Parts: sequence; structure tokens; C-alpha cells
Amino acid sequence: MGEVYITGHRNPDMDSVCSAWCYARLKNAIDPANTYLPVRCGHMNENTKAQFAQLGIMPPPFMKDVRPRVSSVVSHATWEMAPDDPVYELVTLYSQHRPSVVPIVEHGVYQGLLSVDDINGYFLKENAENRPVYHFLVENFPKVLRGRFLKRGLSDDFTAALMVGAMPFPVFKEHIEGLGANKPLLVVGNRKDHIKFAVENQFPAIILTGLKPGAMPEVDFSQFRGTVFMSEEDTAETLRLLRMTLPLRHLLGAAPPQVQLEMLFDDAKRLLADSEFRGLPVYDGEKWVGFVTRRCFLERPRTKVIMVDHNELAQSIPGLEDADIVEIIDHHRLGTVKTRDPIFIASEPLGSTCTIVYHLYQRWQVPVDERTARLLLSGILSDTVILKSPTTTFDDCTVAQELCELAGIPDLQTFGEELFRAGASLCDQDPRKLIECDFKQYKESGVKFGIGQCEVTTLADVDEVKEVFIKTLEEISVAYALDWALFLITDVVKEGSVLLCTPYPRSEGKLAYTCESDGKYLLPGVLSRKKQLLPEILRVLEE
Repeated sequence: MGEVYITGHRNPDMDSVCSAWCYARLKNAIDPANTYLPVRCGHMNENTKAQFAQLGIMPPPFMKDVRPRVSSVVSHATWEMAPDDPVYELVTLYSQHRPSVVPIVEHGVYQGLLSVDDINGYFLKENAENRPVYHFLVENFPKVLRGRFLKRGLSDDFTAALMVGAMPFPVFKEHIEGLGANKPLLVVGNRKDHIKFAVENQFPAIILTGLKPGAMPEVDFSQFRGTVFMSEEDTAETLRLLRMTLPLRHLLGAAPPQVQLEMLFDDAKRLLADSEFRGLPVYDGEKWVGFVTRRCFLERPRTKVIMVDHNELAQSIPGLEDADIVEIIDHHRLGTVKTRDPIFIASEPLGSTCTIVYHLYQRWQVPVDERTARLLLSGILSDTVILKSPTTTFDDCTVAQELCELAGIPDLQTFGEELFRAGASLCDQDPRKLIECDFKQYKESGVKFGIGQCEVTTLADVDEVKEVFIKTLEEISVAYALDWALFLITDVVKEGSVLLCTPYPRSEGKLAYTCESDGKYLLPGVLSRKKQLLPEILRVLEE
């Protein structure tokens, strides 16, 4: 199963958010092989929040971008080993399965990652020294060697060199004296003098080889404080395997850099490439969840996205250029992005994307429940200003009436007015958030400009906020590198608007609206940014 994100445009309005949620419900019903997740890439306005709250529905969560992240490529451990497991078991695992790295975990707590490089480094270091010293864990002897304990010593672990009792006893004693106070682990066959000497001098351990049952040397081990183990392997094989009883914790070196699940794919790839490690641990906050290796970065993952209520990269969620666009559902003019493969596009000249989504429910014969009907209706009435906008079509009106019945709403007009009334007064709003909540950018005739729009049920408080809003428009103009910033405030009851804008020399005296004061224009009968205001702006710029 794959995940597909459904998103509206930046600074989403109600139509954008509602169509994303409702289309995700439809897609999950007709395509159970994938999971469709509605998201938004901007701040929701108060009206939209109110509708979702009234229905007890969680609105689409905010998603800042769709750039590939570590979460898309993280590997989860197939094998785990404990810090006290012997090197032998790690070598066996690598010879059979060839993993990139193996996590070392103790009681559920991550300790580190080991790779074949760590194994090679261990054996190279062993062969580079004149006489290597090993860390032995007594409990690892029977895990690596076939045999049994004759006596468990007082120490569960110790550090010692390896000594084979194969030479004549006098020579053996000389070699032992050359080691000083560091007593070795003795590997020996049936050599009574050697064994007795090791017992008397309290060697840390004695490994007996080549002894058959009943052929034990007559040596008293009762006062011996070390370990005695009887190996079924020959002396050479016993020596080889003893070197691999080393606990894995002694192979762990410097801790590699950590990466977070939400770290960008490119950043994590660069971090690993610049390090000396084969793999890096991955965390979700403070919890270890897996790892990434070089294999994880061989192919760049691409997030699957469905665009609703828009069709241009500049208006969409950041990182879309690195994603796979699989569908477009929209009612705006086409400035469509390029896609790698043929995709499904539902583009109709209607007043709302929610109308198109309803048509798709009918096409797939999926019933519309009461909550979905209410959200679809909300999106339609919001985008068509209660079916009064010039963008409204016959289909919008027909669908709105059908949704009214499905949602159990007695009066469409009353519902629409309550819908817009749910937004706070202009005086109570954060100017920046309100303007950016539904702010679209354009570039025509070499001029970059942006138009925001909000719907209210009265324009009585516009003068109170005018200066603050124009100042905010100037700040937005700088932030977005615009030549001209405008904000359309629409009265859905009286069907008219007020336009606030920053100064722009090429527009002075050319707009076909009454300029009531600096930066404020009266637009009676204007409800649509797309069909009424935008054409007038384009005319002014062309002239």
C-alpha cells in the first residue's frame, strides 16, 4: 500500500480544504490499495475552522512540504544483537545474510550499529599487534565452542592474552614469566605440569582440548579461582574460535551522527556521505526507530500528490517539483505542471472545486453521507458567495440544492450567511494571517502582484482597520517581492466589496472603481476576484 497526499493551494480557502477532505474520503472508498490523506499547506480561516469544529471532524493537518525525507527510506532492523553476544555470531550473520549494518540493542535500548568494517577492523588490529590481549566473557565460551564447563570461575569476564601449552614445560615457564603479572588464558591438552602450573598461579581460565571422557589429568582444581572449560574442538580450532568469543560491545567505537525521521533526504544523504560510517541511526525525537545506510539513498523517493483547487506549482505545496503528481481536480484556468506519466485531470468551468468532487462521487456511485454533504456545500457556498458570484454556474446551483437535502439543511441562504458569520470581525483578526489566508500571486505584463480576499457580512468596520491593513499589505509586498499588493473585502449580504491596496504608479486614476480615500476603492456588485477584479487589474497593467 502507498500513501497519496491530497492538498489544496497555499493559503487555502474553504473550497480548497473541504474538497481535499471530501475527495480523500472518495478515493479511500474506491481505491483500498492505497491510503489517501488530506493535508493543507497553509493557515485555515476562521470560517473553515468553524465548519469542521461543528461537525466534529479533524481538519486536514498542516504539511509544510512534500520533499523526500528520511522517513521514506528508513530501514527497520531485521536482525538485532546484544552487546554481550560473541563476535562469532555477528560473523556468522554476515556470512549468511550480508546486512549493511546490524543494530546492537540491550533490553530494548539502542547501543550502536556494527558493520563488516568493524569486524575487519577487529581482526586487522589483532594481527597488527605483537601479542594481542582479548576481552573474554565466560558465558560466551559454550556459545562458540562445543564443550562444557568443568568449573566456573569467580570472574565472569576478564582480559588476557592467549597461550598454548604445547612447548616443553621449562620453556613454557619462561614464556609465562616473560608476560609478567598478566596471566594468560591457557589452551592445553593432557599436560599435567602445564595445567598444575596454571592452577597454582591462578590463571583466569584453562581450556582443555583433545581429552576423551575419563582421560582427565590428575590435577586438583578445588582451589582454582578461574574457569575450566573442556573443548571438543582440536587446539587450532579452539584457538580460532576463542578469538571470536569477544563481546560485541568491545567492537563499538565512536557514535555516528544521528538523523531524525523528518530530516530531508538530501541532508541525510550528505551527512552519511561525509562520514566514515556505513550507516546512521534514525530517531523519532528521542526514540530510536531504525537506521539508514548507503543503499537507502540509491534511489530518490517521490511523494505521490493529488492537487485540488489549483494546478500550478507556484500555488502549491513546496517541494512538489520533487513529487509525483497523480491527479488534478480544479476549476481554475490551466497553467498545469508537467508530469512524468499521463494522469487523471478533472477540470470544469464551475464556481467551486467541491462541485467537481460531488460529480466524481456520482460518477463512482459512492453515497454522500451527511457530514460530507455539509462540507461540500460549505465549499461551494464559500467560493460562489452563496451562489451570487459571477463564477456560479447552473451546475453549482443544482449540486448545492442536492447537498442541502443530503445534509438535512432546511434553508440554503440562512446556512450560507451563518457560514460567513462564523468568521471573526475584521477588528478581531490578525491582518497578516487574514490577508495571507487566501492570497494568490500573479505575474502579467512584467508586473508581479498579489490579491487576497476575505468574505464578511458587513463592511462597517473597514475604515477602523484600513490603515493597519494597508501597512500589512506593504509588508507582504516586500516579503513576496511584489510590485503591487491588493486585498478584496467582500460583503456577502449586500453583494459588494471594498478594495484596499498599496500604491502603484501605473494604476493611478486608471481603475474603474471609485477611490474613496488613499488605498481604498468601492466595488459595488463585485464578488469575484477571478472574474471581476482580476480582469480589471490586467486591463490596467496592459494599458
